[in-house]
Amino acid sequence: MYAQAQPRPTHVPAGVNAEGDGIVLGDGAVMIDAFIDFQCPYCRMFEESSGPMLDTMVETRRITLTYHPIAFLDEMSTNWYSTRASAASGCAADGGRFLEYLYIVFANQPPEGGPGLTDEELIALGTPVGLTGSFAGCVREEAHLDWPPYVTARAAARKVGATPTVLVDGVLVRPHQRLIKTAVEAALRARG
Repeated sequence: MYAQAQPRPTHVPAGVNAEGDGIVLGDGAVMIDAFIDFQCPYCRMFEESSGPMLDTMVETRRITLTYHPIAFLDEMSTNWYSTRASAASGCAADGGRFLEYLYIVFANQPPEGGPGLTDEELIALGTPVGLTGSFAGCVREEAHLDWPPYVTARAAARKVGATPTVLVDGVLVRPHQRLIKTAVEAALRARG
């Protein structure tokens, strides 16, 4: 389904890349693309282990980090959780709190195979990170619900077949903290 071309959504979240398929953080020399699914337990573990390192690399302007919140695992929930959580993350980007929201959603990740969080639960997760009225309206109005299929189709076109997938300057790197750090350091050395 997602491998077919998807039209670019009319309303993409704030802070997207030129292609409209990822949220850009930072402006460092080395480009990292992280393909994640909010239903994916390995993505949660990736964020728990590598997230702080990536945050530091963004803050020190070593990397530009682009998150691509895809929806490969909708079938692992009974309510299209991957798509809805990805759309809600777009609403969080509109509110300038994408990364904070990503962390809190992963910290509250429901188990696979059952119902994912409801829209109201996704909205409630925004409150502790400073997302309020406009965020709630964005989620309830499904303002970015057409964005996850587009992001997912673009990922499939790039041959991304699993999550998490990490590319460092376009090169596939296993999503392990040490390997990512090594790849970033090598890319920085190559730039002189």
